[in-house]
Amino acid sequence: MKILHISAECYPIAKVGGLADVVGSLPKYQNKQGITSQVIMPFYDNKFTNTHKFITVFNSEFQLGEINYPFTIKKLKNNSLGFDLFLVDIPELLHKKYVYSNDDTERFLAFQIATLNWILTWKVKPTIIHCHDHHTGLIPFMMSQCFKYDRLKMIPTVLTIHNAQYQGWFSHNKLNLFPAFNFKNVGLLDWDGSINPLAAAIKCTWKVTTVSPSYMEELIHSANGLESLLKHEVSKCKGVLNGIDTEVWNAETDTYLIKNYKISATQSGKKRNKLYLCNQFKLNSSKPLFIFIGRLVGEKGAELLPEVFEKALTKNELSILVLGSGNVEIEKQLGDLKAKFKGKYNSYIGYNEKLAHIMYAGADFLLMPSRVEPCGLNQLYALRYGTIPVVRSIGGLKDTVIDISKKDGVGIVHKNVAVNEIIEAMDRAVELYNNPLGFKKIRKRGMQKNYSWEVSATSYINIYKSLKA
Repeated sequence: MKILHISAECYPIAKVGGLADVVGSLPKYQNKQGITSQVIMPFYDNKFTNTHKFITVFNSEFQLGEINYPFTIKKLKNNSLGFDLFLVDIPELLHKKYVYSNDDTERFLAFQIATLNWILTWKVKPTIIHCHDHHTGLIPFMMSQCFKYDRLKMIPTVLTIHNAQYQGWFSHNKLNLFPAFNFKNVGLLDWDGSINPLAAAIKCTWKVTTVSPSYMEELIHSANGLESLLKHEVSKCKGVLNGIDTEVWNAETDTYLIKNYKISATQSGKKRNKLYLCNQFKLNSSKPLFIFIGRLVGEKGAELLPEVFEKALTKNELSILVLGSGNVEIEKQLGDLKAKFKGKYNSYIGYNEKLAHIMYAGADFLLMPSRVEPCGLNQLYALRYGTIPVVRSIGGLKDTVIDISKKDGVGIVHKNVAVNEIIEAMDRAVELYNNPLGFKKIRKRGMQKNYSWEVSATSYINIYKSLKA
């Protein structure tokens, strides 16, 4: 079985969000289970492409509207990622320092057309083509409808929706950019008056998956306008919980950590990493340390954080550290708290991979008051490193974090994205922290959970087999 994953992101080549983590891990774990799983993505102008060697495996050109573009398929020279990596190099469109911008319609349509043109030349075609999010959502349509790709129409396609809020809408004025197809079927591209790549993919793909079972259920009722479509196509939809790469996220071997540790020696290891964080950010290491890591946007409930932090820091003896970026006003408000709560609060605006690892290892609690969380990986990293998640019950958070009041509980759960509920959840966390035996028990239970990609990779392979049959 030969699987080709098509994506705009893949860690460590280019990462904006959780999509990159999934595409950088799932193929590796699928290969370990005896199938051939490969990845193709755009060739960006970034640190990875500038510091690694590639070989050219294909040269050609394609037409986008009335313009012909040359393109090259490059392959990473070594197999250090655990899977074959191919990159589509279209210098005029894709070779940029950014992943996403305001010219994405042309860029990602070009990427998809070039990819399909290359696949046409394969002697042995892929068994399954696995598309990720709207950036690759036009591939199932083109494979089934464009005359040029008629030889590919019997290859099953799978679409994974990582975040349905983003759908890639663009105007019907750009229909001329597509390879020729039967115009009677143009409705497959349309949703609510626009060309909608995500909607087109849902209509045309053989199987739709989401990154957690609960997120699949939620999309039927809240999918940014696609609710009725998903209800109609529900028979081909399935939620598969994301995993994490337990080779990268391993407290025993993680080279980013100040001190590595095993489950049997968690306390000393976490204490050392916490002490480093508190020294770096001038916090009191004797207090419970809460962290927030992520985008400072409404989806994450981030606009509530300044008020939550101010009230929580006034009410309880605790420390808070933030790592993230996003909305400029939220960044400013979080920055303003530093002066008022010296020694109790600090923030790092931006992203730092090493710091993120140390924070997961050194913190006591992770805050995730998300409005939308298709799966969430942060809570899985936190559990793996012995940091207790404090989360809203939504999407993948609902599937992975059981409240400590219940059997097998590993975290603290609140129902709504509301200041008072988040603070109440933090109060419960402080109470747990002040019960050393109970705190240690919950922490150990969380670390013993298995959210490895091995389980999820098997689920996807079973889906592939069902389509192949």
